[in-house]
Amino acid sequence: MIDVIVAGGGPTGLMLAGELRLQGVNVLVLEKDAEPTKIVRSLGMHARTIEIMDQRGLLDRFLELGTKHPLRGFFAGINRPQPEGLDTSHRYVLSIPQPTTDRLLAEHAVEIGVEIRRGSELVGLTQDDDSVTVELADDTRLQTRFLVGCDGGRSTVRKALGVHFPGEPTRVDTLLGEVELTASLETVMAVNAEVRKTQVRAGAMPLGDGVYRVVAPAAGVAEDRAVPPTLEELKQQLIATAGTDFGAHSPRWLSRFGDATRQAERYRVGRVFLAGDAAHIHPPMGGQGLNLGIQDSFNLGWKLAATLGGWAPDGLLDTYEAERHPVAASVLDNTRAQMTLVSLDPGAQAVRRLLTELMEFDDVNRYLIEKIIAVGIRYDFGSTDDLVGRRLRDVPLEHSRLFELMHRGRGLLLDQTGQLSVAGWADRVDHVVDVSEELDFPAALLRPDGHVAWVGEDQEELTRTLPRWFGAAMH
Repeated sequence: MIDVIVAGGGPTGLMLAGELRLQGVNVLVLEKDAEPTKIVRSLGMHARTIEIMDQRGLLDRFLELGTKHPLRGFFAGINRPQPEGLDTSHRYVLSIPQPTTDRLLAEHAVEIGVEIRRGSELVGLTQDDDSVTVELADDTRLQTRFLVGCDGGRSTVRKALGVHFPGEPTRVDTLLGEVELTASLETVMAVNAEVRKTQVRAGAMPLGDGVYRVVAPAAGVAEDRAVPPTLEELKQQLIATAGTDFGAHSPRWLSRFGDATRQAERYRVGRVFLAGDAAHIHPPMGGQGLNLGIQDSFNLGWKLAATLGGWAPDGLLDTYEAERHPVAASVLDNTRAQMTLVSLDPGAQAVRRLLTELMEFDDVNRYLIEKIIAVGIRYDFGSTDDLVGRRLRDVPLEHSRLFELMHRGRGLLLDQTGQLSVAGWADRVDHVVDVSEELDFPAALLRPDGHVAWVGEDQEELTRTLPRWFGAAMH
């Protein structure tokens, strides 16, 4: 029997598969598409996702193929300087097209032993107390101990579970594609600068080799969302919005996206889980979708591995929904707000002008940007210490740096006192004695996802905390 089947070979599913396999879990990824998509739905990674790649020793692969840009203009396109004091050592957005991200995550997963089956479409499932049976389009049946649906906004897994997906349908469509332009770069940039004074959802961005990513508001909402727009439709909307079609021709691909906003009522039914777009969809404002899905996987992966490894404490799997559902709800709210702020309605434009003024205050600017880049998240662990529940940013240590110590995906006791112990949990928690001028606490216990579970210097308190996240001590 397979330990975990992941339905969906996008960034959420591939990240989850890698996290599970890192802990020795037998993982199979089922992807219905026979070939990787060339459509660039996401253009980059924000700080928290960059931190995740750093924590697993993968970041250099992405930095080699990506481009760093300042963190500005990501909240409703309001262009304010990058705020000071962001709580991360990665104070940039990494521009990298999603097909490249998919490829790098797939290569990593295969390197460590994940099996990826392309052209394998899940069409049904049943489960009992011990396993899940998955039915494929070719009538094949597979058994697994757990199933995770990472199969997108139209998730077959979610529908098979009967999980409700409440929210709002698409009210505004946007067209996008990769095309060649006859207009010069200078012309394109001049038009962009003028149009984006009032319309954020229009313009063209150079990708290199004469190819541009072009975006324009659609004339209406498509009846069949699976049908891509035509080049002529895109050109007409560019003219209507920007006054020119830039001489667009030779499309590589064309697509559309809407502003539907929905969230699954439950992230878990028995032995089946939902993650990424299968659990939540929202407008792409701020570029949060791919990042949110990868962060779901980073939260769920170690918990599933702990359960399969036999050491998970009671209720650990339920903390996945308890922690991640509120995070996605907050993202849905901020994207709803951003969609309102880019509306041309006079009232919305008045609110936009007011918020633009407020963002001149660095605290406001930083607060909104940290929402987008997900470094302000704090899970509720029931502690009055503000650090507990937050992820700890990468910090330089005397003999290393924090994220270099987390490549194996284990828990970590970072001990500046040298007086503490994780005896009984050493098979799942690393104990590192090291110091940093940037840390103002004696010691911190970190979960495998980097969130702080405890801070202090009292061994009895530490010993009481360890079982909550790492199960019973090994005798």
